[in-house]
Amino acid sequence: MTVMRATRLALVGVICGWANWASAQDVARPPGLPPPLTAEDYPPVDLAEAALGRLLFYDPILSGNREVSCATCHHPDFGTSDGLSLGLGDGGLGLGPDRVADPGNPPEQRIPRNSPALFNLGAKEFTVLFHDGRIEVDPTRPSGLRTPMGTEMEQGFASLLSAQTMFPVLSADEMAGHYSENEISRAVRQGLITGEGGAWDLLSRRVAAVPAYAEMFEAVYGLAPGEIGFTHISDAIAVFVDFEWRSHTAPFDAWLGGEAELSPLAAEGAALFYGSAGCAACHSGPFLTDHRFHAMGDVQLGPGKAARFETHARDIGRLRVTGREEDAYAFRTPSLRNVVATAPYGHAGAYRDLGAYLAHHADPVAGLAGYDPGQAVLPGLEVEDWRIMSDEVERQAIAAAIRRPPDALTEGQIAALLAFLDTLTDPEALGGRMGIPATVPSGLPVPAP
Repeated sequence: MTVMRATRLALVGVICGWANWASAQDVARPPGLPPPLTAEDYPPVDLAEAALGRLLFYDPILSGNREVSCATCHHPDFGTSDGLSLGLGDGGLGLGPDRVADPGNPPEQRIPRNSPALFNLGAKEFTVLFHDGRIEVDPTRPSGLRTPMGTEMEQGFASLLSAQTMFPVLSADEMAGHYSENEISRAVRQGLITGEGGAWDLLSRRVAAVPAYAEMFEAVYGLAPGEIGFTHISDAIAVFVDFEWRSHTAPFDAWLGGEAELSPLAAEGAALFYGSAGCAACHSGPFLTDHRFHAMGDVQLGPGKAARFETHARDIGRLRVTGREEDAYAFRTPSLRNVVATAPYGHAGAYRDLGAYLAHHADPVAGLAGYDPGQAVLPGLEVEDWRIMSDEVERQAIAAAIRRPPDALTEGQIAALLAFLDTLTDPEALGGRMGIPATVPSGLPVPAP
């Protein structure tokens, strides 16, 4: 039986993770379980601020060409991601796996990394974000944050989650558009970000010119239209993301709290996860992440992470941030909350099938050597996606950075792990608390499948 068939059978047979199965009572709870989440794990929420952020999150007004919103790449219908290995931002049409390049204005390249899920990102424990951790809380800095941006650009954000919004709106491939297309992309090209006439100021003036937004900013922050700044916009979006996709009511949480038991297969998977399979060594704590960086031999496809003057297609991960060779090809441990709903997997989204990705993770050297490109979900685009995987030297460099010893999983073990991972599925978080607005104040189309 193939891994993919085992995956399907596992998901069909174990959705009943809520049930208090009598036979599951005989399976001992594994050691090392985290405590249940409580309200103390999250910051307080101003619902009016979250409501403002909800509209801004779904409004394309924050993109250079007014065509892309935050929700384009982080949509609840696709587990707060986009269902693609590597997304298409500006220059794309449609949503999710059906998104295609606009033939009249195609993207120059794919977005270099897989769009991460948004669950629990506002929780107090999350002090580092992005696949390479390029922004993190740093109390020693004037802003309280460390980012690749200058000190001036780091000021004024209310949280780390707020600060992360500075990147997509400035990215040509994500939201800004390309060099001569609009006033935002031109400002970015000229290095004008902060201050009057900078990209953030131009976006803020767009928002402030919409009467409904002006009224809401007055009500929430006490700001007149001329006082609305980009940090206020990003703060509202962050509060919305934090509140909308808090995930702490999955069957896993009921199990942690002693309120329910797992199905027999899920209990077997939990024993593997917290035991011999070693998953919890990195996927630890109530959010199932250690927030650290590990070289796991992830498949690299697409354009990689390169400066404009560079021509390679590799993505060396954490090394780009720290400059330390020991961080080569290391990426941040993702939270596994709602993982069944957030395919494709890996920093480049190389795997559409979670069971296949688990097999790769357990024996990454073999996974690299035997990777099936059919696992990728890539809309048609006239670019070269397989430069790294077609180059033996590049593949060996990724393999050489792996520190995990091989431990091949059987099909039965993969099925059990999938059953356990399905207990992390939280219907309330997947659906969102406020939901998708029918319209936004700008009058622009709300992203919808």
